[in-house]
Amino acid sequence: MKQTIENPNDVDWEGFWAERLEGKVNKDWNKAAPGFYRRTRKDDYQDALFDMLILDEDDVVLDVGCGEGSVTIPIAKRVKKVIGLDSSPKMLEYLEKRAADNNIDNIETILKPIEEISYDEIGDVDVVVCSRSLNGILPIGNVLSELNRIANKYVFITIFGPENKKIEKDFDRELGIKTEDFPDYNYFFNILFNIGIYANVERFDLNNYREYDSIEDAMDNGKFRLDLYSDEEKIKLKDYLERILTKDSKTGKLYNVKDKADWVMVWWKK
Repeated sequence: MKQTIENPNDVDWEGFWAERLEGKVNKDWNKAAPGFYRRTRKDDYQDALFDMLILDEDDVVLDVGCGEGSVTIPIAKRVKKVIGLDSSPKMLEYLEKRAADNNIDNIETILKPIEEISYDEIGDVDVVVCSRSLNGILPIGNVLSELNRIANKYVFITIFGPENKKIEKDFDRELGIKTEDFPDYNYFFNILFNIGIYANVERFDLNNYREYDSIEDAMDNGKFRLDLYSDEEKIKLKDYLERILTKDSKTGKLYNVKDKADWVMVWWKK
C-alpha cells in the first residue's frame, strides 16, 4: 500500500541524510593534510565563493572545517578576525604555517570535530563560513542549529552539487563498485526548512577543469580514496587515468574536460 504523507514538513530529511551517509568511511585528514597544503592554489571555486560572501572589515568570522587555510587566509585579509575550526591537528599546523608565511596575525584556531561545535564554546561571531566541510557530517541538524545560533549576520555553506565527481564515478563503475553519493543539496535545504531556517540556494558557475603535472599527481589529488584501494586497484586507477587524461600541448598539463568541481552555495541572513 502506498504511504501518504499529509504534511511535507513531516518528512524526516535528517534521517534520509543519515541513511545516505551510512557505511561511508571518513577520510584520514591528518594523512591528507600534506597533499592539500601542496596542491592549494587559487581557482574559480575561490572566485565564485568570494563573489558571494558578504564580509565587512570589522567582522569576526568562524571558518568551520578550515583545513590548511585555502579559504581562511584570504578571508583573514578582509576581516578583523577569523576563528578556524578543524578536527585535524596537522591541518591546523599547516594553516598556522601559511598564516606566518603571509604575515597574518588575526587567525585563532580551535582543534575540535565539527560534530561537537557549540554556541556555548564559540559564542557570537558575525559570519559563519563552511566551505566544502559539511557533506559528511552527523548529526547535521544539531550542527546547523548551533551554527545558526553562533552567527549574528550570515551563514554561508557550500556542499556538493549534482554533477560532482564524474571521473571518480566512472572509475568506480570500471571496478564494479556502486558509487554511493553523498546526500544531495535538496536534503540539506529541507533539513534547514524543517528547523525553521529559510535559506537561499545558488549553484556555482565553475568553468575550469582540473589540471595535473603527472599521472601520479592526478592520483594523489584527494579525490580518489587511495587509502581504500588495493595495490591492484591502484594499478587500474593509473591505467584509467592514462586513458582519459589529455596533455595540453601548450602547458604540458594533463586534464579531462569532465573533471570539474560542482558546488552549491546554501546561505541565509540572520
